[in-house]
Amino acid sequence: MCVNYKPTPKSIITALTGADTSATPDWPEETWQDYAAPVVRAGLEGEPELIVGTYGMMPRRKLQGGLQISTMNARAETIGEKRSYAGPWRAMQTCLLPMHWFYEPNYEAGRPQRWAIGMADDQPFCVAGLWRAWEEPEGGYAFSFTQITINADAHPLMNRFHKPGEEKRNLVIIPPADYADWLNVGDTENARRMLVNYPASAMKAWPAPKSEARSSSGQGSLLF
Repeated sequence: MCVNYKPTPKSIITALTGADTSATPDWPEETWQDYAAPVVRAGLEGEPELIVGTYGMMPRRKLQGGLQISTMNARAETIGEKRSYAGPWRAMQTCLLPMHWFYEPNYEAGRPQRWAIGMADDQPFCVAGLWRAWEEPEGGYAFSFTQITINADAHPLMNRFHKPGEEKRNLVIIPPADYADWLNVGDTENARRMLVNYPASAMKAWPAPKSEARSSSGQGSLLF
């Protein structure tokens, strides 16, 4: 399951999703648990609206008694049953999570190696997620989000990742033509019909060591 990805910078969000970026703060160049990242949800009129939320539906600061749980990925099969996700799922608080690529461990060399997965044409994309709001003691709201994952055992690209013998999982990449439909999907049955694997032919993967994660085109690098 994805626990780390490269979010799309603010300068590209509007062109990718149609959401206005003028009223939102910046976010880090890499996303890990509890990091701030861009989230596009439906506005009052159903239009794409950008908010900034933290990665993981249950932020660590909201957990009681030092409880340690990961809510960065919501399994589609149980999303309506788990307490962390059931409320936002029933309310259809769907969102798009813009990114350039995400990271997964590859064991083909005998030990885990960090790989990046993105689009074959090097373009940014959006994956399906859920968001929720948290009322803050000092007033106002903070936001958090999770990514939705599905089985990828039969996916020609995504079945190369995670430990041998483990179930393979994939993020749900939403085609650009379906962005508005996902944000305004309305009911869980229609939402489930949209939770499908993206074609492997439109994706690619490449080694991306932590010290230097290069773009798939080989032009430039991002140091961590």
